[in-house]
Amino acid sequence: MRFLIAPLLLARIVCAADPQVVYLWPEGAPGSEGKTGDETMRIGPGGDHIISNVHRPSIIVYLPSRETSTGAGVIVMPGGGHQDLWMDHEGYNVAKWLADHGVAAFILKYRLARAQGSTYTVEGTSLGDAQRALAVVRGRTAEFRVDPARIGVMGFSAGGEVAALAASRWETPDAKPAFQALIYPALPKDMRLSKDTPPAFLACGENDRQGISQGLPELYVAMKKAGVSAELHVFAGVGHGFGVRDSNKGEVAGWIARFHEWLGGRGILQPLTATRPPLP
Repeated sequence: MRFLIAPLLLARIVCAADPQVVYLWPEGAPGSEGKTGDETMRIGPGGDHIISNVHRPSIIVYLPSRETSTGAGVIVMPGGGHQDLWMDHEGYNVAKWLADHGVAAFILKYRLARAQGSTYTVEGTSLGDAQRALAVVRGRTAEFRVDPARIGVMGFSAGGEVAALAASRWETPDAKPAFQALIYPALPKDMRLSKDTPPAFLACGENDRQGISQGLPELYVAMKKAGVSAELHVFAGVGHGFGVRDSNKGEVAGWIARFHEWLGGRGILQPLTATRPPLP
């Protein structure tokens, strides 16, 4: 019996196509000249896959089926204190959930400004990687079956800081995300809010550190004063780093479903119409 099971398992692995990886600068990223070291990956105490040593920024592509695709897309930015990228609960699990619910997801592996010996910066290099990711996805909308007007950003912790910068430091309409989801983000000192800032979905736990558990509600108020549409969720009894985990309990386990509902309420998940031609 054991000789029958192994080939079946192997066939299952072979049939499950790995997500596509797209390098943002195939010939090498500006600012990473001479940095040829490969990414490193370690397994955390809870089995998390933790990536570091990123010099070739890329996106990992998770696409919904043609039948369920809504045309919406999200650039997903994991956190890790700008030293690492925690890829499971803030990357793979998020992207899989979104793709299963009709939303294309693109996990961004951005360069890490606070890794040991790093010469990168958050507001320069990491933000530049996020902006490049938006441009790459918008340049391949037919291939990815997404609407260029419905591509936004989502970031967790340090990745939330990068997403917030991408939503507030764009200089041309082409670089502007359609929306932003900031999940327990490290907040930039200057968000440069205006009525043109993309609408925001904000979420954190009440037991997170003060800069987030109080800072995010303060950002919500600032957004409202600036004329930005925003929705805020603060989950009672919850701390930092909940992401998408099987172990999440209570209301926080449904935060990503609330985000999906928020997208729908904004018309981002509406069926394609004559004014929104069918995707290829």
